[in-house]
Amino acid sequence: MNVVARHRRLDAIWASQKGFRGWFSTVNHSDLGRMFLVTSFFFFIVGGILAMLIRAQLASPHAAFAGPEIYNQIFTMHGTIMMFLFAIPAFEGLAIYLLPKILGTRDLAFPRLTAYGYWCYVFGGSMLLVAMLLGLAPDSGWFMYTPLSNAIYASGINTDFWLIGITFVEISAIAAAAEICVSILKFRAPGMTLAKMPIFAWYALVTALMILTGFPPLILGSILLEVERAFGFPFFQVDLGGDSLLWQHLFWLFGHPEVYIIFLPAAGIVSTVLPVMCRTTLIGYGWIVAAIVALAFLSFGLWVHHMFTTGIPHMALAFFSAASTLVAVPTAVQIFAWIGTMWKGRPELHMPMLHIMGFFATFVIGGLTGVMVAMVPFNWQVHDTAFITAHLHYVLFGGFVFPVFAGIYYWLPHVTGRKRFFRLGEFAFWLIFAGFHVTFFAMHWVGLLGQRRRIDSYTPEDGWTLINLISSVGSFVLSIGIAMVLLDVILHVWSQRRIRRNPWQAGTLDWATLTPAPSYNFASLPHVTSRDPLADDPDLPVSLAQGKGYLGTPRHHWRETLMVDVATGRPEAHVIYPANTRLPIVMSAVTGIFFLGLLLKTYWMVPIGIVGVAALALHWVWVTGRKDDPGAQDVGQGVTLPHTSATDRAPGWWGSLFLLVANATLFGCLLFGFGFLWTVAPGWPPAVRFVPSFIELGVGVAGALGTALALRLALAAVRNARATLPALGIALTGALVFGACCAIMLWRMPPPVDHAYAATLFVLGSYGLFHAGLMVLMTGHLIARVTQGYISPVRRSEFAVVSLWADYLAISGSLVLLVGHLSGLTL
Repeated sequence: MNVVARHRRLDAIWASQKGFRGWFSTVNHSDLGRMFLVTSFFFFIVGGILAMLIRAQLASPHAAFAGPEIYNQIFTMHGTIMMFLFAIPAFEGLAIYLLPKILGTRDLAFPRLTAYGYWCYVFGGSMLLVAMLLGLAPDSGWFMYTPLSNAIYASGINTDFWLIGITFVEISAIAAAAEICVSILKFRAPGMTLAKMPIFAWYALVTALMILTGFPPLILGSILLEVERAFGFPFFQVDLGGDSLLWQHLFWLFGHPEVYIIFLPAAGIVSTVLPVMCRTTLIGYGWIVAAIVALAFLSFGLWVHHMFTTGIPHMALAFFSAASTLVAVPTAVQIFAWIGTMWKGRPELHMPMLHIMGFFATFVIGGLTGVMVAMVPFNWQVHDTAFITAHLHYVLFGGFVFPVFAGIYYWLPHVTGRKRFFRLGEFAFWLIFAGFHVTFFAMHWVGLLGQRRRIDSYTPEDGWTLINLISSVGSFVLSIGIAMVLLDVILHVWSQRRIRRNPWQAGTLDWATLTPAPSYNFASLPHVTSRDPLADDPDLPVSLAQGKGYLGTPRHHWRETLMVDVATGRPEAHVIYPANTRLPIVMSAVTGIFFLGLLLKTYWMVPIGIVGVAALALHWVWVTGRKDDPGAQDVGQGVTLPHTSATDRAPGWWGSLFLLVANATLFGCLLFGFGFLWTVAPGWPPAVRFVPSFIELGVGVAGALGTALALRLALAAVRNARATLPALGIALTGALVFGACCAIMLWRMPPPVDHAYAATLFVLGSYGLFHAGLMVLMTGHLIARVTQGYISPVRRSEFAVVSLWADYLAISGSLVLLVGHLSGLTL
């Protein structure tokens, strides 16, 4: 097969449906990555317009541009959009588009999950935009502090839009994070060990793990606050055993790692682009990887520095102040590595490099003010002033937007295959740089003079007029610069000047594809022996196009790729992806019915949404099955591999593992909340408590443990070609027994509206009941698969997946029952 025929055949297999309708059925990572990026920048423009409205209001004292009610909606939506609808989705879009290319594979681990996450993001974000257009946007700040956001002080639907819309959007983040983790660990070019991975993959991996452990606290907090608002469960009401500080803990458990979740991908862009612009290799690869991991760990120990003024003990103040200062160390490691790389190389001041220079100047100032804020006495002085707003923007804009613009100018030729025509970008950069520093330096200044951060007006006697006017002028200069960048990108896309392959002479695999990249990325998959395979072998693109790598011959209309060993990169299994389908968009729309029912308080829609999602999820996994045993496949290079369904660690198992990490974090936060309220909130323990029953406890725990044990027996049975239905029947019975014990616990507990104790126990019991229902569905699915002939000793991977969930049920379910029953004991 010649090169042209191979290209046509592969493109027919991998390409999305042509035209507008293809957007709704594509599962191709390049298309979805571009869709993510375009959508995120649409939200960036909306958030930027809101920022200009804020500065217009604050440009002069006693301004009547927007009243307090509208102003509160504007600044709440500005923060919400920039944090949730721009920064994280922009990272997801870049990772989804780029990772398979730099890892030398053809797609991410779960193409349909990518599409499902995208549509959840679009529908959830649209929900918030509609709220804004209707004048019903959230108005309690993007941090939604209680009691300002509870039903007493925010009785309208505005806050519900935030809680439900953001939770809907976060499905997208969790899905993308699990997929990125599995893709990086298991879907790489053969021979690519962990030490040979491109540095951006390390940044993306750590960021994805942080999303999986950083977002669940906010999801839990949103659920609890919405339940309190809708049903009166008093999690945050002090007079009924709740505590508003619980919200702050849950929010900042998410909120501070969020800063690093935004910064790390941008730093990954810098670490990737900078060596290319300097014509050298990155100094300190190992140190940078260690610094990324250290930064991730430390970021989870800093959330309390947002709460220094809430009256926490002095020992805690000292610990979290020290931890906040310590985070400068791994950040400095990266900065010194970048400086060393520039010193070693020959920097060339192309557009990406210009934005990296802007990043250095801005982010370092943001880091220094961050160290200042970490000092408790200084923090107390500037808390809730414009100084904090300025510091936040120096870190986030400097640490994210400048590197993202560098990445845009670096990879734009890869996406379009064209050259820039006009030179607007250089002029735009200086407008952005100057406008940003004028705006936010002035905000530092006015913050030190005492201007609070969320005010909508001030008086001439305050002495802030001139500084605010300067800040507002700077913000409009900044906005003009950003608009010029967007115009430059649009003109670039329309330009007809073709560019040669690998215009930057980079060494990573993303530039070994055609530009723009074809739907299948590589005509055949490379074998990697170094960190810069393209620099080592400039003829690599030609040999891959000629089919001299793995999977060089298209077969049976299959979307094929390889799964590798995590550490060594040794080929491990043959993967066949599903084709284009509208199932993801349909499923996300049905998920939207669930959230819409909660938002509009039309609760009859909620069970429709739940049943619909469950039915579609079962269909999702059912259609991937087959009734014949897939034989081992020749994948080229003299290697023959089994199909993934013939392994115990299929992609579904890995995906479940990372989803359970997020799930366990949420459960851990729920237990933390229960313990926090018990030890800190007034009125604990309550007068009326749950009456424990050791019979119910023993039966429930036995049911949960029995389910896990039975599924392990079933896995052994299918592996040894023995009957599995008896063990599956026991597992199903165990799950039903455990679910019944959770239901009895819910039925017997005190009314959850009376005290936070009963409310928290109710959520714990519901968590256990939900997982029991999930296990019943999964086990029932396995029974149906066995009876329909979809299971054999070779096709057994689904048993390992369900067994993993059963193990989780055994642990979490036992803890639910233990906490519930033991908390009722009177010692």
